[in-house]
Amino acid sequence: MSTDRIVIVVPAFNESGRVGDVVRDVARTLPSADVVVVDDGSADDTAAEARQAGAVTLSLPVNSGYGAALQTGYKYAVRRGYSIVGQIDADGQHRAEFLPAMLAALTDGFDVVIGSRFLDRDGHYRPSLARGFGMRLFARIVSLVTHQHLSDPTSGMQLMRIDVARFFCSSVYPTDYPDADILILLHRSGYRIHEVAVQMRPSPGKSMHSGHHSLYYIYKMALSILVTLLRSPSRGSS
Repeated sequence: MSTDRIVIVVPAFNESGRVGDVVRDVARTLPSADVVVVDDGSADDTAAEARQAGAVTLSLPVNSGYGAALQTGYKYAVRRGYSIVGQIDADGQHRAEFLPAMLAALTDGFDVVIGSRFLDRDGHYRPSLARGFGMRLFARIVSLVTHQHLSDPTSGMQLMRIDVARFFCSSVYPTDYPDADILILLHRSGYRIHEVAVQMRPSPGKSMHSGHHSLYYIYKMALSILVTLLRSPSRGSS
């Protein structure tokens, strides 16, 4: 895959003090990849810090949500002719050292590779009780629907082929918080999903992922999964 053009999308909201380290971490691990930070209407120095670290920075005028920030990155990747799109969070949870192993998995014929905290069952990542319940619940649902074991459907550390990013540029992609529902949609649309074991750092606190309450998130995601199951499966169009 040495001829493939790779871009890593980093959605960020008020991540000054962390996003620069994330950009440099990716650059050290995958020096041939470009890094694009999507600043989701931050009120701090997120955009300037990302640029100083060497990233291309796309700034949204207002805070539009995690999904909208990611979709902005996907559209950039499609328009700029990249072959592979990755995504990691700007808060420092995701360790770029695992990206090469995820990249290698794409050569085995998969369309999306997810970095899983739980595949190895080593217990290094310990979420809160409520968050852990939600993770286990949706892992079970996604595994049942897709007929394959998926241990970490809420992981924001992913790599995908450009046709998947193109699919995500359509109206099927939620603008607030894409998670387990998207994996079900991908499966029903014929895309092949694979997990690679990774390790993640503990959450540093408030981030783009902490803007919801656990019970509301479970309700909203369950409703989204139901709508996804009722939707007619189809591949995206460019």
